Amino acid sequence: MDYINRIPEQNAILKTKAINLYYGADHALGDVTIEIPARAITAIIGPSGCGKSSFLRLFNRMNDLIPGVKIEGEAFLNDKPIYGKDTDVVSLRQKVGMVFQKPNVFPVSIYNNVVIGPKHHGIKNRHKLEEILERCLTQVALWDELKDSLSKPGLSLAMGQQQRLCIARALAAEPEVLLMDESCSALDPESTMKIEELMQDLSENYTIIIVTHSMEQAARVSDMSAFMMIDENKIGRLHEYSETTEMFISPKNKLTEDYITGRFG
Repeated sequence: MDYINRIPEQNAILKTKAINLYYGADHALGDVTIEIPARAITAIIGPSGCGKSSFLRLFNRMNDLIPGVKIEGEAFLNDKPIYGKDTDVVSLRQKVGMVFQKPNVFPVSIYNNVVIGPKHHGIKNRHKLEEILERCLTQVALWDELKDSLSKPGLSLAMGQQQRLCIARALAAEPEVLLMDESCSALDPESTMKIEELMQDLSENYTIIIVTHSMEQAARVSDMSAFMMIDENKIGRLHEYSETTEMFISPKNKLTEDYITGRFG
């Protein structure tokens, strides 16, 4: 099988070189090489079980939390090794934030949901915390909705608002990259539209990587798309990587075409 990798013309902020991921004896990802452009949206697509979420978690080392995980190959953020001996994982996760499939709102106030990270990292000045709060809630289009109810529990919000609150919390750490793992799959169409609009606005300043099962979503919001698929040995591999428009109009790989057109998946 030939695997097609198109290197974006923009400066790449994230890179992998022949990355392999194992969960114990299970070889989950095989020889994935990719370059992710800065300040753009990259969609990771492919059928369930092909390693999309495992691949996403490589970039902030969330896979480290799983017993028996082993990484071979190289990954870089701004040309600095993500899996280097001297890598500060806490600092890495500040730079590479993550938003999950279901909103993981903390059981505290809206205010504390957003400023919990800055507080943890030593910011105590209330005026500074309020500045961070307003900036981040404004970025996710929640400030006007919530500015008069900041003391209310974050869990009291509607699901779509909760997901935007989680994005605001990630932005409070001033990341360079946002990883979004099927972050719209639990939302209604109106909330999904708001999150997609938010992604596009944020991509002017942040690098965003999304995992999505929705071909329509990938086509609507992403600049680049990466199609993943398991091979005959059940190893997840990158089969095609290109500009989204190019992939959806003229895929180079027959498997990519079959997946995009709904013949399987």
